[in-house]
Amino acid sequence: MNINIDEGSGTSVVSKITEVFSKIEEKDSSINSFISLHKEDALASAAESDKRFKSQEDVRPLEGVSFSIKDMFCVKGHKTTAGSKMLKDFVPPYDATVIKRLKDAGAIILGKANQDEFAMGSTNEMSYFGACKNPWNLKHVAGGSSGGSAASVAARFAKISLGTDTGGSVRQPAHFCGTVGFKPTYGRVSRYGVVSFASSLDQTGFFSLKVEDAFKVAQVVSGKDTFDQTTSSSEKVIYDSNSVDTAQDLKGFKVGLVKEFMDADVDSDVAKAMELSKNALKARGAEIVEVELPLVEHGVPAYYLIATSEAASNLSRYDGVRYGHRADVNTDMSLEEFYTLNRSEGFGPEVKRRILLGNFSLSSGYIEAFYRKACQLRRLMREDYFKAFAKVDAILAPVASTAAFKLNAFEGDPLKKFLNDYFTVTVNLSGLPGLTVPVQKNESGLPVGVQLIANQFEEAKLLKAGLSLEDEFKFYEEAPDV
Repeated sequence: MNINIDEGSGTSVVSKITEVFSKIEEKDSSINSFISLHKEDALASAAESDKRFKSQEDVRPLEGVSFSIKDMFCVKGHKTTAGSKMLKDFVPPYDATVIKRLKDAGAIILGKANQDEFAMGSTNEMSYFGACKNPWNLKHVAGGSSGGSAASVAARFAKISLGTDTGGSVRQPAHFCGTVGFKPTYGRVSRYGVVSFASSLDQTGFFSLKVEDAFKVAQVVSGKDTFDQTTSSSEKVIYDSNSVDTAQDLKGFKVGLVKEFMDADVDSDVAKAMELSKNALKARGAEIVEVELPLVEHGVPAYYLIATSEAASNLSRYDGVRYGHRADVNTDMSLEEFYTLNRSEGFGPEVKRRILLGNFSLSSGYIEAFYRKACQLRRLMREDYFKAFAKVDAILAPVASTAAFKLNAFEGDPLKKFLNDYFTVTVNLSGLPGLTVPVQKNESGLPVGVQLIANQFEEAKLLKAGLSLEDEFKFYEEAPDV
């Protein structure tokens, strides 16, 4: 189940990784996909991979494969900032479980990818370290919150990237940047050592140029973790070779089109990508079935009530005492003034907005009307998805209503930006696996993808349908001019 490592033209892993770093140093100043690079450790790991390849003994599943890592994942001895001033100097003393599993499998970590602060955003413009630009057009956003991860793969810096997906933060930037973006079922991959945003929604996701690679990596790092009690012990596999073998023939495979999604207002290029994808699946034998999700129209408000409430709770730990940004303080300050100054300086505007929203919905007199109602709605929405999956194997849907928009397009209008998450957030609310597959470029030369959704622990069905679309469109042959 190894991944082919074809970065660069060098004959050894060390020379290939050296070539990758040269490309990053030459090209990334305009994209800003990386916050930090781990050059010394990466070259040491590459040398170890060369030894194993030379001896042909103990070659590991991800031997020599280059990774960028969203800066939400703790990597021992390297800064983990979450894209925030609050954690700009935080160096964790341990690896996140998923990072440990990557290292044990032979992966080479190039560095930490840019992101929206604490993963709160959908454009990667909310990073303390500056916006990440789209490699296909530097005047456009890369998407978020895992924009740096998507951009680093699209620009051919990293073979694979790890991101997090709380409400679409892997699938949407993959759509904007023309990569595969895969989010497994909630509980498949440990969250231990991943900076928390909204714990019941946060999930690790994977970016790659090819569908199969993302699923292979997910299989390697998934599984029960004693450090994370939400991890599942499900024995259903993520990467299923049978799904690979049968992806050309979808006879008997049922694909759902959600009435409420199809009635939504999307740009013509998104509608065209959906039509092309539907026809491609039909041509391979799939049956197209209309399904209904009557509660998805309430998905965005339910998501933002739950996500901001959990964020307000999780981020209360950042006080400048134990760790996090500590302001220059006056010794005559009260404790309240001290906390206020630390948090005011440490958090950016989007994080402050969500903390305020979350604290409001959790406050006395409002928790029943807002937060608990949203949780009840979430359960009912999940039941709607289960009813749909009793009729179909997978759902085909848009990822967003447009291709990547210009930088600062929603400046001063955060609500409009929130509403752009319509097609992705209900997947997180329901704990389902989702996959973005790139389809084509629009008239402006920007990528457009589609989303596939499956029932819990049915990732193998996503793999099968995703490979069919990939084989039809072969978008991995396209590359931005960077």
